[in-house]
Amino acid sequence: MPLSSSVVGVGVDVMGIDRFAASLARRPRLAERCFTRAEAAYCSAKPYPPQHFAARFAAKEAVGKALGIGMTRWREVEVVRGRGAPTIALHGLYARRAADLGVDRIHISLTHGRDSAIAFAIAESCSPT
Repeated sequence: MPLSSSVVGVGVDVMGIDRFAASLARRPRLAERCFTRAEAAYCSAKPYPPQHFAARFAAKEAVGKALGIGMTRWREVEVVRGRGAPTIALHGLYARRAADLGVDRIHISLTHGRDSAIAFAIAESCSPT
């Protein structure tokens, strides 16, 4: 049976990398509060971790916007890194909100340059036609 898809929400966020690096330095527990162990391990293994933390922070903000509820429970939106493009895993409140909206999938795109990290999220609902 073919599927029909519709966009439920869109979110975008930009995070200054130097600003996020300063936040990490001022608040050592920030990474622990905002990121899952897997996210923190991935970022910490990179040559310049703040760049990757900032991209994931922006991703969480973008997903919260796409779901229309903002971000308050940072570790309930997880950027999962495997082979290929990153994906999003939702937990707790964010998983319930997605289910209530009929969201089947969240597409995420992350990028970072020298100064900033940007994330774009699309919440999609797929239904049989």
